[in-house]
Amino acid sequence: MKLLTVNVGRPKAVGYTDTPDGLTGIDKRPTDGPVRVMEPGPKGEGGSGVAGDTVCDRRHHGGTHQAVYAFAREDLDFWERELGRPIPNGTFGENLTTTGLDVSGALIGERWRIGEQVVLEVASGRVPCRTFAGWLGEKGWVKRFTRQAEPGAYLRVVEPGEIRPGDPIEIVHRPDHEVTVSLAFRAETTERTLLPSVLAAADALDPGLVRKAREYQEKYGDRQLPR
Repeated sequence: MKLLTVNVGRPKAVGYTDTPDGLTGIDKRPTDGPVRVMEPGPKGEGGSGVAGDTVCDRRHHGGTHQAVYAFAREDLDFWERELGRPIPNGTFGENLTTTGLDVSGALIGERWRIGEQVVLEVASGRVPCRTFAGWLGEKGWVKRFTRQAEPGAYLRVVEPGEIRPGDPIEIVHRPDHEVTVSLAFRAETTERTLLPSVLAAADALDPGLVRKAREYQEKYGDRQLPR
């Protein structure tokens, strides 16, 4: 398992984002040399946890629980075949493009050591938005990406430091539950009856999803209701 590229984005003006200034940082490109990874601060105030990267819509992106976004090269290869077009590293707006690591199959709360210094913890999956759809320019993209349920992982920073392309990735902690990124994503999007099950990972899960799961459980309990 290793890190193929570290990708950062600069502000870019587009016509399909909801930010007041029409800017997005989704166009991320691989960098050369070491890049610092750090805790960015709370959502709404902090942006990206990757130095040199830009988060333009801080209402919905960035902050502690979305400090870093990782996506597997193997999943990009799948979409290359599906879409019939090249998908370079960083195209999905990911900061880290990995290989040999099942990113969407990772457990919420799982910790990865990257290189010698950095430790990241899996917090949630990425829910596709209008900006992502506009950037890809694929008809029905949000539904298609959601249906695949392999969204990549948002991570929080446990130990800051520098990372670089080619760094090894080691899983240094796996929690004692079965809530994967993919399962949490499905619970949040297409299979709401799964919401109570994600509470097994509440200590590490993005607080917004924990809140949704608890509200659902208070309203419906553990009954299997129509989605």
